[in-house]
Amino acid sequence: MGAAAQQAAEENEEWAGVTPDAARRLVSAAVEAFAERGYHATTTRDIAGRAGMSPAALYIHYKTKEELLYRISGIGHEKALRIMGAAAEAPGSAPERLRDAVRTFARWHAEHHTTARVIQYELQALSPEHYAEIAGLRRQTDRLLRQIIQDGADSGAFRVDDVPGTTLAVLSLCVDVARWFSADGSRTPDEVGALYADLVLRMVGAPPLPATGKSG
Repeated sequence: MGAAAQQAAEENEEWAGVTPDAARRLVSAAVEAFAERGYHATTTRDIAGRAGMSPAALYIHYKTKEELLYRISGIGHEKALRIMGAAAEAPGSAPERLRDAVRTFARWHAEHHTTARVIQYELQALSPEHYAEIAGLRRQTDRLLRQIIQDGADSGAFRVDDVPGTTLAVLSLCVDVARWFSADGSRTPDEVGALYADLVLRMVGAPPLPATGKSG
């Protein structure tokens, strides 16, 4: 399967919970348009055209362009929270949990770089109410990662003087993958995840861990 076909398949899976089909097509089209042109430069006509629909048909499913961004942001941030939660709650040492958290979080931002770029860099376009809700999801993700790092610092597995600052640095490192990653580049999402996990363990002063062979 080529890179374009692979990405299309992943996008279909990503929005599988959005129904009916017309609403799902609009979400997928909006992600593409927002990522390519930016939220403010994208019109509802652009989105509807990409979805093969009339502008009037869009309003049957979404009242505004901002509502589409909110739907996309909610799905994306809930997925990011589940990824971090699974790693934080898994058995194992703090270094093992940090490795798995970074590996899966960075990998997701590479594999779903188009969506991730929209949900991470278009937040300011949300209404105050919607922004507050999404910000709450982001704080939960932050707390989960911070707890892993704090556990490692408390046990002596990590050499970290500033746990909140280190947490911010790790999250920023992973999120930025969405900005530069290309499906046509030299690294796969799995390779990016493995590289970033190793870099972060070095950042917190933990010894290297054996490769797990995981790709999820």
